[in-house]
Amino acid sequence: MAQGGAATKETGRRVRAVAAKKQAILAAGLEFFSQFGIHGTSIEQVAERAEVSKTNLLYYYPSKEALYVAVLKQILDIWLAPLRAFREDLQPLVAIGEYIRLKLEVSRDYPQASRLFCLEMLQGAPLLKEELTGDLKTLVDEKSAIIAGWVESGKLAAVDPHHLIFMLWATTQHYADFASQVEAVAGSNLQDEAFFRRTVENVQRMIIEGIRVR
Repeated sequence: MAQGGAATKETGRRVRAVAAKKQAILAAGLEFFSQFGIHGTSIEQVAERAEVSKTNLLYYYPSKEALYVAVLKQILDIWLAPLRAFREDLQPLVAIGEYIRLKLEVSRDYPQASRLFCLEMLQGAPLLKEELTGDLKTLVDEKSAIIAGWVESGKLAAVDPHHLIFMLWATTQHYADFASQVEAVAGSNLQDEAFFRRTVENVQRMIIEGIRVR
């Protein structure tokens, strides 16, 4: 029994060690890919930053393209988490206001991820097309149906659900993708708590007042 327990603990330690190593590789990949893109980044750079050997990195991610896709999929999970939390049982304006706050938190906490995702979209999403037309589209269709139901029942102004979601994405991600411009013009960014709070309040007010039933 004792031997079995020791073996289980050792297995647990190995699993955690592997998970930590893979996360370090993904974090290093995100850092370089978001600055230099896939073509300007080398496997050697990522391995050195992650403090693993090139051979070890390639064991988990057999090519630079495989690593890049893994980084993008992790970004997509982070980016879509607020949309997954979008619930029909909330009041429409409350749900949309909360979604705005969560998306701005993503822009604040994961600016590199947002910029890399934007870069991939600008390039036509060659390595992420399947994810976009699969899980992303399914999720957006599901949430669009919720918005359409609110519109049909008179709880929201007559807006097209897809265009509302596109506007929410564009507005909230602007603060990450164009952070340098925001700071140059406003003198601050989302890392400043007071500026973050004002941003959330203003974006919520402008969008919510535009979709409120008159």
